[in-house]
Amino acid sequence: MTNSPAHKQTRIPRETQVLVQAAVAVCEEKKGQDTRILELDPVDSSLSDFFLVTSATNERQAVAIADEIELRLKREFGAYANSVEGRRNGEWILLDYVDFVVHVFLAERRAFYDIERLRKSARPLTPAEFDAELKAELAEKTRAARKKAAAKTVAKKAVKKPAKKSTATKSLHARKTVSKKTQAKRSTAKKSVTKKAAKPAK
Repeated sequence: MTNSPAHKQTRIPRETQVLVQAAVAVCEEKKGQDTRILELDPVDSSLSDFFLVTSATNERQAVAIADEIELRLKREFGAYANSVEGRRNGEWILLDYVDFVVHVFLAERRAFYDIERLRKSARPLTPAEFDAELKAELAEKTRAARKKAAAKTVAKKAVKKPAKKSTATKSLHARKTVSKKTQAKRSTAKKSVTKKAAKPAK
């Protein structure tokens, strides 16, 4: 498997990945053979991010795969193919969704045109590898979102809670309070003694 730097530098939209995943599921359900996803080099591909390539054993199966992909993407995601070619003869049906292109071949036509070989800079993925990468990417995004949320929570708590007084400050405050109370008692006692002394003897 090729891992060129160009592939790692681009961030493919999540919705494109989901549409490709749905189209792959149709290929597997309709018994498409040797299904491959080619992640295209952005320098070489101009517009599309992926080619989805699958093989059919006969024209009827090829048309059935293409029809079901078109129907499912339209029904479940509101996605319409920009153009459809080759449906009449069924030897090579092309569904162009701009961000990705589906190629449904008869096996011998696929071998003849060999677009996988022509796209040497593309990174080939099996459906299982494609799913695993999407899951890993989603898990990474989830972890990042949780970290961000946790950091925000900590920041909010720090703003809301006033700084706690240290034990030394509390102790000093307590001593000052006791000292004031003692001084008040002494002052009261002095006043009482003074008043008694000031009273004339009977």
